[in-house]
Amino acid sequence: MKMIKAIIRPERFEFVKKALENQGLSGMTVMPVEGRGDQKGISLQYRGGTVQVDLIPKVQIEVVISDADADRVIQAICESAKTGKRGDGRIFVLPVERSIKVRTGEQES
Repeated sequence: MKMIKAIIRPERFEFVKKALENQGLSGMTVMPVEGRGDQKGISLQYRGGTVQVDLIPKVQIEVVISDADADRVIQAICESAKTGKRGDGRIFVLPVERSIKVRTGEQES
């Protein structure tokens, strides 16, 4: 199994969610996060002055899937999250040793 962690622009979340649903994935964990990457923050005009925003709001999506589904899920996220501008996000792929359902104790490896 693999865990896909995607950090994307908040305004692209609904597009990504729909793309994952189209791939048959309904379970996901979503959380607001802040960070910075290559773009190193942004400058905003505020009350006649320039304000440097160092950490930019993003959305992190986590899904756990089978190894066989990883490439198509990554492709779906890339296509739906992409704007073509800096700050579109990043995807991390992590191995998952096993998963246990709390209610039933059912395990997957």
